[in-house]
Amino acid sequence: MPIKTILLIANIVLSVLIVIFILLQGRGAGLGGAWGGGGETFQTRRGVEVVVLRAAVVCIVLFFIISIVLLLI
Repeated sequence: MPIKTILLIANIVLSVLIVIFILLQGRGAGLGGAWGGGGETFQTRRGVEVVVLRAAVVCIVLFFIISIVLLLI
């Protein structure tokens, strides 16, 4: 299998993971946070929220790097 195909598959998998991680982060805020409500208290991320955030950041960085590599190939 050519390297370009492998990178394309990796990009697709990473994009799905990014969507999942972002949706998991949005669960805590709910729809009220989207319209300006629910922001009365400041909460720090703890436990699983930190892991999901870091995993999302890693996936986004990898997606960006792979996309640039695919552009240059």
